[in-house]
Amino acid sequence: MPENQARLGRIEEEYRKELSQIIGYELKNPNVTGLISVTKVKVTNDLKYAKIFVSILNSKNIKETLAGLKKSSGFIRSELARKVNLRNTPELIFELDDSLEYGARIDSILRDIMPKSEK
Repeated sequence: MPENQARLGRIEEEYRKELSQIIGYELKNPNVTGLISVTKVKVTNDLKYAKIFVSILNSKNIKETLAGLKKSSGFIRSELARKVNLRNTPELIFELDDSLEYGARIDSILRDIMPKSEK
């Protein structure tokens, strides 16, 4: 079992790298704006589905960008299949990863509550 988990981990990391490239340089969807980072990829054990967590910064409209990614998933999936040579390419499910924003919010709260003398 751990051997399979290691393989899944390698596949997820490879997908993360390739998806970053595809979204960053090859995707030509005008609705997809801002800096998009693929933060994490989770693949199901049967490799049928991949949940792609993306962080979107400086976007005109985050909802529109996420919808644009979902609309472009066919193109992104075919590019992924071309670059990563596995028997089947999973269906892509895009999810917003707001952990970076969450972290920034926590930082600002901590800065506000820290006593001035400790700064």
